[in-house]
Amino acid sequence: MIMKGMSYADAGVNIDVEEKAVSNILSAVGYKSDKVELNGHKLVLCTDGVGSKVMVANEMRRWDTVGIDCMAMNVNDALCMGARPLAFVDYLAIEKTDPAMAEEIGKGLKKGADIAGIPIIGGETATLPEIIKGFDLAGTCVGVVEHELPKKIVPGDIIIGLRSSGLHSNGYTLARKVFTENGYSYHDTIPELDGRIGDILLIPTQIYVKEILELMNHIDVKGIAHITGSGLRKMKRMSHDVCFSLDEPLEPQKIFRVMQELGNITDEEMYQTFNMGMGMAIVVGEKDTDDALSILKKHSEVDVKVVGSVKEGEGVEVPSLGLKY
Repeated sequence: MIMKGMSYADAGVNIDVEEKAVSNILSAVGYKSDKVELNGHKLVLCTDGVGSKVMVANEMRRWDTVGIDCMAMNVNDALCMGARPLAFVDYLAIEKTDPAMAEEIGKGLKKGADIAGIPIIGGETATLPEIIKGFDLAGTCVGVVEHELPKKIVPGDIIIGLRSSGLHSNGYTLARKVFTENGYSYHDTIPELDGRIGDILLIPTQIYVKEILELMNHIDVKGIAHITGSGLRKMKRMSHDVCFSLDEPLEPQKIFRVMQELGNITDEEMYQTFNMGMGMAIVVGEKDTDDALSILKKHSEVDVKVVGSVKEGEGVEVPSLGLKY
């Protein structure tokens, strides 16, 4: 085991610097709003990719799931703005033409679209041998706002967590470093894990469209956070005026504990890099909690539970681990 604790920054991704860079881009382009008015409707556009998870796919020569990831990262983001995803376009940049790979990626995109219930209406494939090594996959989703989010969140509100399927599509720069620097191949197995490392890392990102649309149609949802890059810090996007206290967080999958031990990674770093078992966090009023749980459990494939509550203060905390962001 590596003695010095690994971090995302050491692996090459500094979250604080990245957030500053994004802020500078938004300032330079004159960012005003995250929604577009059109004939009385509000539209949202979400763009995201699969990140360095594609490197695992290439190593394993398994490309059938990254399309699902690409779809999930975008439609899940649209839900956080109270939007119903409507359509999707993809962008595939490749080092060299590989028809078999392209077909498998396309199958994954189609499966993701079917799960999300939206059409893929276009896309672009570019062969860029001087720029790309392997491939990069990204996409854009358009959605229509049906419920303005976030709303006013106050102390006493309840936080419901929806379980993730695994790493989803974030933190792979650190995850890959953990395994490679400990001498593992993605084709290797570890006793604590049920399968090859690469196959577990390629488990596709969960798509939460069906259950969350159903929830928003029946419950006064106050906020939704897609727990992706920056981990639990993403919850602060719902409000900077309260503290999101996770008293009973979802249990992380085995893969997270294995990585934490192999990389000697602190709890603080783990929970601000990975989703740690929670793919979505939803805030509802206390009076709506039972109904919300009932709807989610009826329509979701994943575990759903109350993970905490909103308190006075600011930031995000996990009291049992002594964490505060």
